[in-house]
Parts: sequence; C-alpha cells; structure tokens
Amino acid sequence: MMKKLFYFLPLVFFFVLAAFLLKGLELDPSAMPSALIDKPVPSFQLDTLESDTVMTEKDLTSKVLLLNVWATWCVSCRIEHPYLLKMAETGVNIVGLNYKDNDEQARAWLAELGNPYLFNLRDNNGKLGLDLGVFGAPETFVIDKRGVIRFRHVGVIDDRIWTEILKPVVDQLTSER
Repeated sequence: MMKKLFYFLPLVFFFVLAAFLLKGLELDPSAMPSALIDKPVPSFQLDTLESDTVMTEKDLTSKVLLLNVWATWCVSCRIEHPYLLKMAETGVNIVGLNYKDNDEQARAWLAELGNPYLFNLRDNNGKLGLDLGVFGAPETFVIDKRGVIRFRHVGVIDDRIWTEILKPVVDQLTSER
C-alpha cells in the first residue's frame, strides 16, 4: 500500500506546482507595488543637470507633477521621450531624474531631442533612485502638491498609459484642494 502511494507523490507534486504556475500567469508583470505610495518623496539634495542649483524634496511641492526617471543608456527612455515632449507642451509638469548617467551625454541628449522637464535632478550615484525603489528606467512617479507620492508607473509612457492610467490620477490630484 505504501509503495503505491509513493508512485502518486510525483503526480501530486506536479499538480501543486502547475497550480502555482497558472496563478502566476494571472499576475500583471508591470504592476510593481511601491512601499512609498502615500508617503513623502524621500529627503534629498541634488544638483540639477541644467546648472549647479541644489534642489531638495521641497522643490517637488506646490503643484502636481510627474517625476520621470530616465537615462541616456536607456533604450526605452528614447522611445518614451517624444511622448513626454507632447505632454509637456500640453502643460503637464514633469521633473526629470537623470539616473546613473553621464552629465555631458545627458545634456547632449536634451539638446538634440528636446527637454520636456521643468528641471532635471542629477542622481549620478543612484541614491535617490535607490530611496525611491527604482528598478531601472524609465519609471514615473505621480507626486501631489504636498510632495507625496501617489502613484508609480514602471515602463514607457505612451498615449494609452497616459490617457488610461496616469492622466486620471493627475486630474484627480489637480482638482483636490
């Protein structure tokens, strides 16, 4: 009797493993939860790419904005960039976080492709990115008027992502007092 039970053990193991794998297929791989949702932007002091002006988390208050993590080494950022320019032209407030990049290459990129950002924070060593829980670029955080992170999007922003996901969040936060 025990011997027959031993033969069914691999079959039971297979079904349990298959159930876990099927459950995994239902998960959204782009859904990257952030522990910082509804928390203030982490404290920082960073120079801007445009000048040696030192900015802090206090400079990310007073208006709803997007904090967009980008870099010249990021292929997806180049794909996203023209759409960010369109968004900026319509009045969307975007701050750049130039992540683990070369300053000269980043300035050349913006001179060549255009600059959709109100300003760019230089996160050369990646500390602010680490504090934000950044996995890579591009990533975008929606920040409310008080400097609180309200939403995080991992990946390229395109028309669908903007109109269906990010814009409703921005509109809601903009209408709040």
